[in-house]
Amino acid sequence: MTTTRAAVTELYDAYARRDFERFAAIIDDDIDWIIYGPVQVFPFAGQRRGRIAVLEALGGIAQDYLLERYEPRVIIVEGDRAAVMSDVAFQQRSTERTVSTQLANFLRFRNGKLIEFREFANSFDLVEQALGRWIEVS
Repeated sequence: MTTTRAAVTELYDAYARRDFERFAAIIDDDIDWIIYGPVQVFPFAGQRRGRIAVLEALGGIAQDYLLERYEPRVIIVEGDRAAVMSDVAFQQRSTERTVSTQLANFLRFRNGKLIEFREFANSFDLVEQALGRWIEVS
């Protein structure tokens, strides 16, 4: 039986290696997946249900952004749950600008498969980076 820590490590290693076949194999068929962020700027954000929908969202990320760096810095595991803080950088394909941030992911596993995923980032900062300009607020 795969431990939660081993499953987390394998999942993030597969993503960083761009081994999407292995990454997909760790995702449960009925996964509940949410990337919190404005879908008007990041169409791959929002809720997805099921492996196919998640892989389509990841394909949307790959269509718009080239992965430059994905480095988990903190991994906390308790039972079937994990929290991961990562430093990431993606190159925006349309502008060649690098967008970088820290992501906080909260995951839940069952029998070595990812069944729940939540991703949080400073979406305001990411929108400014993606648009290439400061957003005026009053």
